[in-house]
Amino acid sequence: MDSDLFSGRRAERFAQLLDEANGGRRHHVRSRADGELTALVGVTRRLTVERPTVEVDADFRTGLRAMLVATAEREGVAATTDAGASASGLGALLPAITGRRARARGAILVGVAAGAIALSGISAASENALPGDALYGMKRSTERAQLALASSDISRGQLFLDFARTRLDEAATVRDDRLGFSAVLDDMDADTRQGVRLLTTVAAQRADPTALDAVDTFLAGQRRVVSGLLARPDHADRDRTRRSLALLDAAGRRADALRETIACGLPAPTASDTLGPAPATCPGER
Repeated sequence: MDSDLFSGRRAERFAQLLDEANGGRRHHVRSRADGELTALVGVTRRLTVERPTVEVDADFRTGLRAMLVATAEREGVAATTDAGASASGLGALLPAITGRRARARGAILVGVAAGAIALSGISAASENALPGDALYGMKRSTERAQLALASSDISRGQLFLDFARTRLDEAATVRDDRLGFSAVLDDMDADTRQGVRLLTTVAAQRADPTALDAVDTFLAGQRRVVSGLLARPDHADRDRTRRSLALLDAAGRRADALRETIACGLPAPTASDTLGPAPATCPGER
């Protein structure tokens, strides 16, 4: 998803989806961004229904309000009453929004606020949730919101790698549940592939290996902790762990090969797979 998520048509479509979710009339249109925007609408709705039991820091509220007011002034959103804000459950954080164009801009602020609050109060309540816990679904929804609000492919790639680390922490806590252990590692491997693919793609497109530094750092720590799972007594768990280690090894080889491709000045590879661009062989190498 591009960094201009909430501009133009996307902002207007987000406003429509939010309106429909709150009981408004149906708009008989669809856009390619509906899947991404619907996830944010879902988070906004859940923020209203499932309010966190923790208190959001007062300094955070003050800073968020200042940010939203500044954004509203910059975008030309009128601040006449507080009625519009109550529909989103954000209270006095948002000024009233009138008119179709202003509603679209207001949706920007709702999305920003929803994401910001998800990263504060909701995250604080669910960050330690494990698979099977009541708040685990909220934890994963918060992660999806973070991805949707990320400003670049580098940010999204780093987030995916962070989520892979989180899945690894969860896997270490799963006891006497072979299927649960395997499922968490499946999610971990999926996050690893997504993160590596985004970062290697950026490195290849820019002919700059800087994005690969995040991959190297991730792999160094992840390999060590995943290797520790080999001590589990169940043979099936050890076999499943070796598959995750093999993926990490493949990701490391891909990052190293891309560095060589970039260093010898070859154009960006056109072929790709689940780990991103498949590097070409430098001249003179077999």
